Order: sequence, then structure tokens, then C-alpha cells
Amino acid sequence: MFYFAYASNLDRKQVAERAPNAKVRYSATLPNHKLIFAGWSRTWRGAVASILQSHSDKVHGGLYEVSEQDMLRLAKYEGPDYTTTRVNVFRDTGELIEAVAFVQKQQKDEGKPSAEYLAAIKQGYMDWGLI
Repeated sequence: MFYFAYASNLDRKQVAERAPNAKVRYSATLPNHKLIFAGWSRTWRGAVASILQSHSDKVHGGLYEVSEQDMLRLAKYEGPDYTTTRVNVFRDTGELIEAVAFVQKQQKDEGKPSAEYLAAIKQGYMDWGLI
């Protein structure tokens, strides 16, 4: 299965530690969604990312090929505030791919992410060539 990462799990080193069998595949775009920061993470000491439906917006990310076991490992790190949802993303070639993404169960008030969390996301964007 494909896992669409759009936040700190874009950091390939982090995913390699959390889901050692995950394979890096493609950069991708999720249409009609926007990236938000909401809730609070003790680990990151600030708001954390989620995606929210939003017409004409898009979220850039990366696709990993993962096993069910890897998804269970990733879910453990995401914690009880997140659930999975199926999304349709597009590669830069235009190919449509069905994937799974983590989203916050309750879209809470938006908040401010920590500098450390934003740095992890930025590293992921660099890993995937998104910036």
C-alpha cells in the first residue's frame, strides 16, 4: 500500500527509524486540501500537522510503499489523536495513486507549531525535492 506523508514523516530518516521496511517512491500532490497545524503535541511542544479539505488548495508530500506492519508502527507514533483516511494523490507525471494518510480525528483550533517541528518538515521537503 502507499502512504502519503505531508509533515514530519517526509523526513526519510525519521520514517526509516519508525517503519524500517518502508520504501521511498514518489513525490505527490493532494488536491483540494490544505495543510493545517492544530492540537498540541508533547513530543513536538506545539501544534502538529493535519490536512483539511479545501477547494483549490493542494498539499505536497511524498509516497512511501509500506506494509501493513509498517502502517501499524507509524500509527503507534502518530498516537490516538490520528486516524487513517484514503486519499487520491497525483504524481508529477499526472498518474493518480490511491494512498493512505494520517489525519487528526478532531480538527481543533489551529495553533502554532514549534520551530523544531517545522525544521523536521522542512528537512522532509528537501529530502523529497519539494523545495
